[in-house]
Amino acid sequence: MDKKAKKILATTFWSAAGWKNRPEVYAGEDFEYAKSKGLMFDPLNTGHDELVKRLRDLHQTITKERVAAAFLHSLSTKKVHLRSALSSWALTAEMPLHTYGERSAVRPNYSSCGDCNYRGIMSDREYVNADLNVLNFERIKWGGIRLNQLLYCWLDLELFSKEEAFEVTAEDRTILCSMIEAIQECEDHDSARKLEKRWKDILPSSKNERDVVMEIWGYAGLLVPRDTPRKRRGGDHDFNSVAVWQGDDRYSREAMEFYFGAYL
Repeated sequence: MDKKAKKILATTFWSAAGWKNRPEVYAGEDFEYAKSKGLMFDPLNTGHDELVKRLRDLHQTITKERVAAAFLHSLSTKKVHLRSALSSWALTAEMPLHTYGERSAVRPNYSSCGDCNYRGIMSDREYVNADLNVLNFERIKWGGIRLNQLLYCWLDLELFSKEEAFEVTAEDRTILCSMIEAIQECEDHDSARKLEKRWKDILPSSKNERDVVMEIWGYAGLLVPRDTPRKRRGGDHDFNSVAVWQGDDRYSREAMEFYFGAYL
């Protein structure tokens, strides 16, 4: 990743004081440079149906083995932009080729598109002047924020498709196994926030990055609530996919084997 372009992207949105106001128009020499390096983009005009087609094409070449290896590679290297390909792949891998109005959602929690809504994917019929730059900034800064948005899943996998191969080291495997052990050690009523704190000394990261990892695991089916009474005390989370997860849910052994079995 080009360091100068990465800095241009970062300083467009972030300062020592936090978020900056988003530019009304992206222009200038710096923007053109970052765009030439594939880190910033002109506004996008497209539609749901086109994004679904593009995602189906991406799934012809991006395998679950590749996204799993990239996620593990990111653990020791802190290349957080490689992590959310796991959730983007998982959310869209079984999504059929469909149109926005083909099946309407009966109860649209995420989208009026029935197919997207069923998979917990937020989507719109049309995207007019969509800002891909802020999505890519969040991807590079924390590992992604709007993980279950159709537009983000497409951008994430599109950029991921251009990455080189990834080496999974013994350190990566050790971190993964320690993360799993920490889940097993959770008290039955522990919330996702408690798990994040258990991961603090295991995973080289910031709190925000650990939050995103949990969300990624939630969307990938690794951390999912089971059909058991909720014991968690609540009041200490701001999560989405793992908002109701509790310690006695542990993790999905089937999903863990599916993605990371070759490394356990």
